Parts: sequence; structure tokens; C-alpha cells
Amino acid sequence: MKTKLYLTMIAILMSIGLSMAQAQNPECMTNLSIYAEHAKVRNYDAAYEPWKKTYEACPDINKANFSLGEKILKHKIKNSSGADKDGYIQDLLKMYDDSNKYFPAKYSEIAVLEDKVVFKSDEDLASDQQFYDMIKPQFDSNLKGFKNAKVLYIYFSSLVNLHNAGSKDLQEVFDVYDDVTGQMEVINKGYTSNINKYLQKEEVGTALTAKEKKNLGIYSRNSELLGKVSGSIDSKLGALADCNNLIPLYQKNFDAKKSDIKWVKRAVGRMYAKECTDDPMFQKLFEQQLAMDPSADAYFYSGVLKSKSGDSNGAVADFNKAVELESDSNRKSDILYKVATMMKKRGSKSQARNYAQKAINENPSNGKAYLLIAGLYASSANACGTTAFEKRAIYWKAADMARKAARVDPSLSGRANQAAASYNAKAPDKTMIFNSGMGGKTVTFNCWVGGSVKVPNL
Repeated sequence: MKTKLYLTMIAILMSIGLSMAQAQNPECMTNLSIYAEHAKVRNYDAAYEPWKKTYEACPDINKANFSLGEKILKHKIKNSSGADKDGYIQDLLKMYDDSNKYFPAKYSEIAVLEDKVVFKSDEDLASDQQFYDMIKPQFDSNLKGFKNAKVLYIYFSSLVNLHNAGSKDLQEVFDVYDDVTGQMEVINKGYTSNINKYLQKEEVGTALTAKEKKNLGIYSRNSELLGKVSGSIDSKLGALADCNNLIPLYQKNFDAKKSDIKWVKRAVGRMYAKECTDDPMFQKLFEQQLAMDPSADAYFYSGVLKSKSGDSNGAVADFNKAVELESDSNRKSDILYKVATMMKKRGSKSQARNYAQKAINENPSNGKAYLLIAGLYASSANACGTTAFEKRAIYWKAADMARKAARVDPSLSGRANQAAASYNAKAPDKTMIFNSGMGGKTVTFNCWVGGSVKVPNL
């Protein structure tokens, strides 16, 4: 009863506020209604004049002045030229700033910055230096506030271009790369966490509501887009991060930076990622990390070095110690995945799958682990069957794992779908299925892979 009374009072207060706005600004309310109706049907030319009158006289009357105003002005910019277009551009940039002024809860400083950066990039209105100067202050002070992957790419791309022009150090490129990719991982984990909740509901036979299906689609598309941007960032970094650049840079900066644990850990991680582990500098950096921070990551790298030296038992012990020390499930999943990749390199396919499956158990959204298992299956075709049909049937199992990777982490969908298509192309075709008489039957794998697949019906 109290709740109903409270809600009723809120409704009354809101209606009073609206009535006061109508009383004080009857023309604004009329124009607001007019331009909103035009905007609904995308008649932005008709919406422009009543919107402009409302925005100039009563900017704070409704946030539609900004949400719909953006669409109206972008339409005018697209369909104009010369001085008119320049005027609309300046109006839009001012409107972005005003959105934070009048509705700060809805339009944060970073959200406004992101809107302006994307717009200026789309319209080619700023140089690399200007983009860098626009983004850097907020990037340095509030990295976690950035949610737009395209803006993160624009910042990194402008920095790389400035470095190539000789005005920025390579170390800054690496530092920003780590920050950008780290934030994008955080964003994607938010997407995949929500995706996993919906997938788990479907797996137990619970139908998703219309709203849940819509949300699943939104999260999946956002994750897929983020994956494409991540690929562009890696391409932009390109050869700058190869061993020929990394090793002399770390040799040069080691004495000055060796007490900076963040720098040391990033250096070790980057050398591992770029397979520079045979160089003595990797050993030197790793020993420094181990001395300063004997954490899960340090024990993992210790296992890498022991594995390279032939100490398999010592390597496994360190890998397991790394997993034991890590308490965060996502980070533990990442370590288990890395161990799986090491086992794969050693040719220990069964162990590689076991660690990859453990990675999935810790984080069901770890699509990379599914992809790794898919690759393990595909590489075992000749060992899993006695006939050509049985050997090629393993590719169906590999394709299924690749599709799971795309499903749980759409940011990997490009790679995963390409892998699945490649595996399906190697599986028995319709002619083989027909000639074998295996349509609809089951093929069991009597090798390390185990399990079975059902042959498609013709």
C-alpha cells in the first residue's frame, strides 16, 4: 500500500512538473510535440525548424532535444554543403557539449567525447594530433569510462601514426595498446557474461522471452563488432611489436624500469605473446617479475621456460601452481587456456583438451578454448578412424566446437565461422554419405578424442 501511495505521489509530482513546463513554455511544448512526430517518421527536414525553436528557447525541457536533435542535424549535414554544412556541423558539436550541461546523468563527459570523436572521424574533421589531444586527458584519467570500441581504435591509430611520423615513442604505443586491449576485454566480458546467461537458459530448455531474445541479439552484435575492431587494432600494431623491436627496447629500458612491476609484467606478457621466449631478455624479465610478484602469471611463465628446457614435470607443476594461486575465475580461465596452448605445442593433445575444458569450466564464455579444442580435433583426423569416411567425420566434431566458440563469444565469430566452414568442407560430402550408407547413423571415435557424431541425413 505504501509502495502504491509512493508511486502515485511520484506520478502527481511529475504531472505537476510537466504542467508547469507547459504553462511556462507552451510554445516549446507545442514545438516539441511537432518535431517529435516528424522525427518518428524520419521527416527530419520538417522537424528541423520546430526542433531548433525548442532547443534554443528551452534546451532543458526534454532530452529529446538532444537524442532526436542529433538525428535531425546529421540529416541536415548529410544533405547540405558549403557554409550551410559547416554551420550544421558546429551546431551539432555545440549540441553534444550542451547535452552534458543540461542532462549530465544521461550524457557523461566521456559519452559526449565519444560522440564527438566518432562524428569527427566519420566526417574527417580532425588530424591524428587533434584526435590524440582530444582523447588523451580522459583516457589517462578515466580509462574504465570508455565504452565505445571505435573511439579506442581511433586513439590507438592516431598514436601509431604519430609514432610513425617520429613524434611519439614506441614505449607509449605499447602502453596504450595494453590499456586499449585490456579495456576492450573488459567490455567484451560484459557482453559475453550476459550472452552466457541467456545461452544457459536455452540449454536447460527454458524459452527466452521476446525481450531476452532481443537483448541476446544486441549483445552478440556488439561483441562481434568489438572483435572486428580488436582485429583492426592488432593489424595497426603490426610489426611494431615483433621481437626485433621488443628485445632492444627492453634491453634499453630495463635498468630504468625494472622496479616498475606493471612495466615488467607487460614486457614479459608481450614477449610471450610474440614468441620471443628464447631470447635471454625474456628470462631476465621473468626473473624480475618472479622476484617482485610471485603470482599466478609468474609461475605460468616459469612453466613455459621449464617446458622449453625439457623439464616437463617441472613445467606441469608450475602450471598447476599458477592455476592454484589465481582466484579470479576469468583470469584463471585465461591461464588454463595458455597452458592448453603450451600442451598443444608439445603435441600433448589430450592434456591440451583437458586444460582447455578446465578453462571453459572456469569461464563458459572462453571462446578461444573452444577454438583450440576444435583445432585439436581437426588435427587428429588421420588418427581417429580406420576408413576414409570415419577419419573425415572428425571434422564435423571440430566444426561443432568452432561454432560453439562463435556462439559464446561473438567477438571471435569471424575466425570461428571461417574455421567451421573449413572443417565442414573437409567432412564427408553428400556423395560419400550416400555411397557409405551412413546417413543418419553414428560414428564413434575410438581414439583420444572419444565421443561420437551423428552423420547428417541426406
